[in-house]
Amino acid sequence: MTRRLALVAKKAGVSEAAVSRVLNGKPGVSETTRQSVLTALDVLGYERPTQLRGEWSRLVGLVLPELQNPIFPAFGEVMGGSLAQQGLTPVLCTQTKGGVSEADYVDLLLQQQVSGVIFAGGLFAQADASHEHYRQPAERKIPVVLVNAPIEGLDFPCVSCDDIAAVELAWPHLASLGHCDIGLVLGPEDHIPSRRKLIAARAAASAAGMVLPEDFIERSMFSLEGGQLSAGRLWDRGVTGVVCASDPLALGAIRAARRRGLVVPDDVSVLGFDDSAFMNCTDLPLSTVRQPIEAMGLAAVDLLCARIQGTHAAHGELLFEPELVVRGSTARRPL
Repeated sequence: MTRRLALVAKKAGVSEAAVSRVLNGKPGVSETTRQSVLTALDVLGYERPTQLRGEWSRLVGLVLPELQNPIFPAFGEVMGGSLAQQGLTPVLCTQTKGGVSEADYVDLLLQQQVSGVIFAGGLFAQADASHEHYRQPAERKIPVVLVNAPIEGLDFPCVSCDDIAAVELAWPHLASLGHCDIGLVLGPEDHIPSRRKLIAARAAASAAGMVLPEDFIERSMFSLEGGQLSAGRLWDRGVTGVVCASDPLALGAIRAARRRGLVVPDDVSVLGFDDSAFMNCTDLPLSTVRQPIEAMGLAAVDLLCARIQGTHAAHGELLFEPELVVRGSTARRPL
């Protein structure tokens, strides 16, 4: 008990006497100190005393699928900062290959009695993946907000970049530069945002009097290496412009072009998606469709806090408008 008091006191930045008063429900401590002690208990994994378990936890789970793609740290920074401003402590849960699974993280967060969870990418975006672990917080009435894809059958609010609007910006941009053979590098077939982008691309091609052949559509994992492999096949088939479902995929497409002796953008053009960190510093600076990361991240936190506090919050999916950012990787098709 003495060691636990010392650890909690150190974590909360208060005296052991103050910790003892909070744990025993005695007066003589400020509300700020009380909340600091309760948060320290949660972070350190100690169970709250029985009389305090009904208290509102200050912890919020922030579940990201990875940190290698710069878009996810960007979302994490915006949402983590906003949660802190609301007096909440974000608990970052990041999946790694062969590490803790998303379902395991959900179990851990529920054990910590979190007030809510934000999932910014993950298995919920894959239609064919198991979604059973998302039902656990729903059954316990723990607020959940999703970023960039809804889950069918679960009434979680969601904030998403409008994938259809994104392609409606990307496709005409390449077409206006004279590209007739435009290909796509998307995520897996069950990836919901990729499905939406494909539907929009087919519609955009048709509206422009163009054709999108099946062999101009490539699927990939979201990585630079995946983009290189998939885009390489498209370059070999005569495609002159590629729309990619993420910036790392687009960087892979540029690498694949260079390995084939093609010059970007003199010979072929590449367009990304996200406008994640340093895309204006790459060689070449990447043309891309920008997700409004800050607006989406702040909206996700606002939705979660509204649900935590029991006030009215929007249901369904909020769609945010993307923006075309033209840099150095797209240019007019050579004659």
